[in-house]
Amino acid sequence: MSRVQLALRVSDLEGSVAFYSKLFGVEPAKRRPGYANFAVENPPLKLVLLEGEADQPTVMDHLGVEVFSTDEVNAATRRLTDSGLITLEENDTECCYALQDKVWVRGPGNEPWEVYTVKADSGQLEKATESACCTPAADKEPAAAGAAGSCC
Repeated sequence: MSRVQLALRVSDLEGSVAFYSKLFGVEPAKRRPGYANFAVENPPLKLVLLEGEADQPTVMDHLGVEVFSTDEVNAATRRLTDSGLITLEENDTECCYALQDKVWVRGPGNEPWEVYTVKADSGQLEKATESACCTPAADKEPAAAGAAGSCC
């Protein structure tokens, strides 16, 4: 079973971790500097919290669907491409403290969606290559139509 991912940029990471721990009744599955994620079983959800600017409202960073294998990412890529959507593939990419394979699309409101699988743990939050991955939305360059520039 896959699960939906919601990545939020929050100004108070510790307060947000405390709140979401109470809301979903689980502790974070992973904690790193400026980062926390929850693997919630019911409802099936991967909640990612990214540390944002102090005293700013929480904003959606990106949305996603976590799947269990690269084969599932590849199948999603084919399905999305065949349906006429512009896709951006990222394989063996390290960001958000994970090694991932993923495909990105943009919704009609320019909201970034990823279909991804986590292949291994990683020690880095931001991508090593030039990308807008895991950077505050205000710092991101406007994306080309259909391209994506976030991660996690």
